[in-house]
Amino acid sequence: MARVPGAVVAAGGLVGGYGVARFTKKRPLGGVVLAAAGSLAARQWREAAGAKTAAALSAAYVAGFAGSHPLAKKVGAWPSVLGVAGAVGVASYLLADRRR
Repeated sequence: MARVPGAVVAAGGLVGGYGVARFTKKRPLGGVVLAAAGSLAARQWREAAGAKTAAALSAAYVAGFAGSHPLAKKVGAWPSVLGVAGAVGVASYLLADRRR
């Protein structure tokens, strides 16, 4: 079975977590999606690039989630979420996924 790259898992977790929270109107459910994807991505990052890179990418994942909130006030919710998901995905690819 083909492995889904950490960049896709992380970006999908940010977009999916927001989408689930928005469409179900249950923010904790979106948080579960966000946390599950973040945990899986962190494990893949650690395997591919080591603990320090995994920690840095995990921090970027959390910062992207937190940063999307104030950014959404300026550009809108979906553009904000898609922007931070793209940034985390690119960082993941550059620092971990392309090593595989």
